[in-house]
Amino acid sequence: MTSKEVKDLSLTELDTKLREAREELQQLRLRKQTGQVEKTHSLRVIRRDIARMETEKTAKNRATAKTSTKETAKT
Repeated sequence: MTSKEVKDLSLTELDTKLREAREELQQLRLRKQTGQVEKTHSLRVIRRDIARMETEKTAKNRATAKTSTKETAKT
């Protein structure tokens, strides 16, 4: 998943995708231990996708917090 695709997601979609990616990573780790994974680089790709999604989620949370504090200060 590219960073552009991640930026286009809403917070709820990010949460869903994060959950799915973490589950997939867990399954791949289990399969790797049993020797069933041929493409071990996919672990790295999924970890990086999770990091991208977490970074974007944090940025969006900060942006919403910043706007809500500005609205509170105006009233």
